[in-house]
Amino acid sequence: MMALGAYRFSLSTAAYQQFARTARYRWVANNGVGSEPTQQFIGPGEQSLTLSGVIYPHYKGGFRQLALMLFEADRGQALFLVSGSGDVLGRWAIREVQEKRTVFQSNGLPMKIEFDLTLVRVREPLLSRLARVFADQIGL
Repeated sequence: MMALGAYRFSLSTAAYQQFARTARYRWVANNGVGSEPTQQFIGPGEQSLTLSGVIYPHYKGGFRQLALMLFEADRGQALFLVSGSGDVLGRWAIREVQEKRTVFQSNGLPMKIEFDLTLVRVREPLLSRLARVFADQIGL
């Protein structure tokens, strides 16, 4: 389905049922004398993704799936997000992990774990991107 760093989303592990994306854009008002304000685009804003899904720990993947998500988040690094078809979607950081456990057995273990994983896009500074493009062009 998708990979975030070393973590793999799949039907046999943590399968997400919903993929929600938010892209913000920055506009500012320029006030003129005797006229209505005009809007000026000043660049892209924050992008975020929320993956919502269900883990059935007794089926496949076990109870470690959420712990592995939290491990990736604790590393504090931007990770490459790659779709199941191989498209590299850029670098993303885990901002939030929510979990809800339900359908408990007599020993207290859940049979169903729902999760929401919120990611934010991490962009390289423009100067770093330009330097990398230049280096690629001259063969460094």
